[in-house]
Amino acid sequence: MKQQHHFVLVHGVCHGAWCWFHVKHRLESAGHRVTPLNLAGAGTNTKSIYDIHSFREYNEPLLELMASLEQHEKVILVGHSLGGMSLALAADKFPEKISAAVFLTALMPDTTHQPSYVLKQFRSSIPEEDWLDTQLKTFGKPGKLLTSFFFGPEFLAARLYQLSPKEDQELAKIMMRPGSLFIEDLATADKFTDEGYGSIVRVYVVCKQDILIPEEFQRRMMKNAGAQHVMEIDGADHMPMFSEPQKLSDCLIEVAAKYA
Repeated sequence: MKQQHHFVLVHGVCHGAWCWFHVKHRLESAGHRVTPLNLAGAGTNTKSIYDIHSFREYNEPLLELMASLEQHEKVILVGHSLGGMSLALAADKFPEKISAAVFLTALMPDTTHQPSYVLKQFRSSIPEEDWLDTQLKTFGKPGKLLTSFFFGPEFLAARLYQLSPKEDQELAKIMMRPGSLFIEDLATADKFTDEGYGSIVRVYVVCKQDILIPEEFQRRMMKNAGAQHVMEIDGADHMPMFSEPQKLSDCLIEVAAKYA
């Protein structure tokens, strides 16, 4: 009998648990347990992003899930895009509960710089005009201001979902909610540690046709942060769960077989 593994799927900015539906049923059909999460203010979570004041607060659903695991239970964490930062946060607190962390065309921090370092590099790599119809808004308390993002339909089609089915783009237009990169908060946060985040198995999945986080930038991050295992998905845009769900599921099943 095949061994069952538990995958915890963490979405990127403006998205939610809904974005994993193609992958969830494929992993479950292969005999695995799958928990797609809604972080605070995302998906069907009842909070609004405008009531959230820190990256940690945004990740409370993930931290609560990790804390609730049985003593010897381990999970495979999968973080897409901004979800890579969530993986680092969870790994710092619960390294013993993680078999492997999979960074899926994700922002991947290191342990030598502030957590905001990779986010600032990413943000400055995109010229203002390339954000197209994305809406940015300042929110928060005086002295603790943050910036929210909401991707517009033009940006979705041109830079996120360019190889994904039109139906999935329409789903995104209906389901997306404003989010934040929490750069301002992470600029004053503690560095991720070698004992926590630095001690876990880190797998990076390169999406070769990603326009938002181009392959060169993906490879620079994984070199900086140290990925023990690198996989590639050809034909995948920034949303591999829509553009190449079968290839992505195969990658995750391979990770489980190797590390869990």
